[in-house]
Amino acid sequence: MSLSNAQPVDAGKAAKIASHTLATLSSSARNDALTAIHSALSQSKDEILAANARDLTAARQAAEDGSLSASIVSRLDLGKPGKWEDMLKGILDVRGLDDPVGKVTLRTRLDDGLDLERVTCPIGVLLIIFEARPEVIANIAALAIKSGNAAILKGGKESTESFVAISTVISSALSSTAVPNDAIQLIKTRDVIPQLLALDQYIDLVIPRGSNELVRFVKSSTKIPVLGHADGICSIFLEQSADQELATRVIVDSKTTYPAACNSAETLLVESAALGLLPKVAEALLAKGVVLRCDEESKKVLDEKLPANESIQASEPVDYDTEHLSLKLAIKTVDSTEAAITHINTHGSHHTDAILTSSSELAERFMAAVDSAGVFWNTSTRMADGTRVGFGTEVGVSTNKIHARGPVGLEGLMIYKYKLRGQGQITAEYGEGESQKKWKHEQLPI
Repeated sequence: MSLSNAQPVDAGKAAKIASHTLATLSSSARNDALTAIHSALSQSKDEILAANARDLTAARQAAEDGSLSASIVSRLDLGKPGKWEDMLKGILDVRGLDDPVGKVTLRTRLDDGLDLERVTCPIGVLLIIFEARPEVIANIAALAIKSGNAAILKGGKESTESFVAISTVISSALSSTAVPNDAIQLIKTRDVIPQLLALDQYIDLVIPRGSNELVRFVKSSTKIPVLGHADGICSIFLEQSADQELATRVIVDSKTTYPAACNSAETLLVESAALGLLPKVAEALLAKGVVLRCDEESKKVLDEKLPANESIQASEPVDYDTEHLSLKLAIKTVDSTEAAITHINTHGSHHTDAILTSSSELAERFMAAVDSAGVFWNTSTRMADGTRVGFGTEVGVSTNKIHARGPVGLEGLMIYKYKLRGQGQITAEYGEGESQKKWKHEQLPI
């Protein structure tokens, strides 16, 4: 890994060259690099967290001044309980996954002595643009190296101290491995994002990690394919047959464990016949400091059961189209499962949505009809995470309709190529004419 002040075009060229070497390294060589990164980061915990603390001090001051959002400050904190440990464990989890490079996914015998294979291979060069989230550097480095992809990283100024500290450690660790130095680059030069986004001849995929403003800017500013999501407007539908205790636990977890996360619940849809379940759910949410933005019907129920509570407020239409990224939850009453589905498909962001119900039939209908990357039954929206679903870690969550969707781990960083092995066959030999050969197109075991 290199900390670079290079011009964007030079970084792009170097990454492309390095990607060709990285793609051909053995699985053991790539795994050895991950072992080295994990060991070096473990030994450098104190200095990295000290650097992160300096970033946090500056970020909190910026938030007080109104120049930085509180959600970015929350995402910046690498010292949150378990966050450092999760980052390190993610590296080892990725190392332990099967090698994704060179897997044969199709074999067809076109004719005797003419066999076709479809084989997985790296995408090439990834550009990751991120705000805050210093752990992204370790996550991306691990996934990129394991998948054989080169990566260029550009972080926001709010995490400068953190990413320089982490990158310096990773760079030193990789110097003793077979991974080319330019395979993972962190760009320090300021104000170069537009130039990086113009390098479609070198960069194969852009992955923005940050605010919806950042993602929208990236998507509108490049010809390079973009993987990611602009918003995380995740909804939970509370159906009348849901178990009270289960519903309360799942909703509280979805909203309060990390409100600034993209998989945090932002809207609670309550079936009219399930309004009797709402007060206990609301009581648990209020105890966690959540502000409830309620439609008329749900507010009436809560005002009767929990009178004079300033955190139970009347909603406005914009609440149901907003990624709050804070302890605020929009609540809306719907007549049926179909109405909930319609609301989610209209107002959601196609990220992750859940239904709480005892009916498997309704759950399956909901999961089939909701047009989102993740559709869950009786579990937290916060489960939409690469580590939690067994991907080791993730480069992000995608709401795209092509290539990768949902939490993107190793599989989402692979593409494929076709290999055809022949013995001098030519196209003129084959066809429907007299004396021409017929194709066999025989499927072979993989």
